Amino acid sequence: MPDALPARRSFWAVARQPRMLVVLLLLLLAAAVCGRLGVWQIDRAYERASLAAEQEAAEQAAAGPASLGELLPPQSALPGELVGREAWVSGTYEPDGQMLVTGRSLDGVEGYLVLTPLRVSDDGTAGASWADLSGPPVLPVVRGWVDSPDPGAEALEVPAGEVRVTGWLQASESTARTGEVPANADGPPLTQDIASSALANTWDGPIYAAYAVLTSSDPAQPSAASGGPAPLPRPVLDGGTDVDLQNFFYALQWWVFGLFAVALWVRLVRDEMAGGRRERRRDRRPGDREGRRDDDPIGTGIAGLPSS
Repeated sequence: MPDALPARRSFWAVARQPRMLVVLLLLLLAAAVCGRLGVWQIDRAYERASLAAEQEAAEQAAAGPASLGELLPPQSALPGELVGREAWVSGTYEPDGQMLVTGRSLDGVEGYLVLTPLRVSDDGTAGASWADLSGPPVLPVVRGWVDSPDPGAEALEVPAGEVRVTGWLQASESTARTGEVPANADGPPLTQDIASSALANTWDGPIYAAYAVLTSSDPAQPSAASGGPAPLPRPVLDGGTDVDLQNFFYALQWWVFGLFAVALWVRLVRDEMAGGRRERRRDRRPGDREGRRDDDPIGTGIAGLPSS
């Protein structure tokens, strides 16, 4: 009766061998280095994206304001690359439609944005951009920030007659916020969002699917020192927190290398388990039995031919 096969050693029995523990430590060190390099690449990805956003903002500022009609026709979505672009347009303010946007902060203080409709008379296209519409469009203009729902007459005062305004373009907001907007008996109506879809139901005529954050006007509106709304800083460009994809994939590669180092150790342990069992089986066989030789475990030579 042939001898029983030797028992197979368990994974942990092989893994606890001093030689395998040393290999494990070396591979874990390599995996830690790969992980750290991956984190560094992610930091570089965010840094490069931030620098790209800053460069884009600088290029837009250097280009100067463009006419609104050159950038955006009425009732058209604002492309992402135009967010933060400075534009000019002329028109007449309609103070009866003025609103305050709730829950907006300036320098850490919560307050309200002064939102005023501007009936456009000149967008640089001589009216061609709204020729097929029902009339001149209205542009929502954020004229500044106030700290009270009843800010006083100066904050709500607008230049009379035609005014040329310059401002940073921002995409129209959604109406996803919930909750009741309280009545404002002592001041203008309140709204939670600067959403053209909702404002179109309040303001007559076509409307832009964007709004402008005022940077200057001619004639000028009352200054903050004299009770007018406080000017707002340049809005942050969307995408400034995106990740540079090239560095992101570099980070993934380093992390894959780290996982490969750990997987390599597992493979070495398994190979050691299988190799040790084969050695023990070979040691228990006779040198030459039934035509087999020690250097030919199959016993039939190459490609199944009898060995000489």
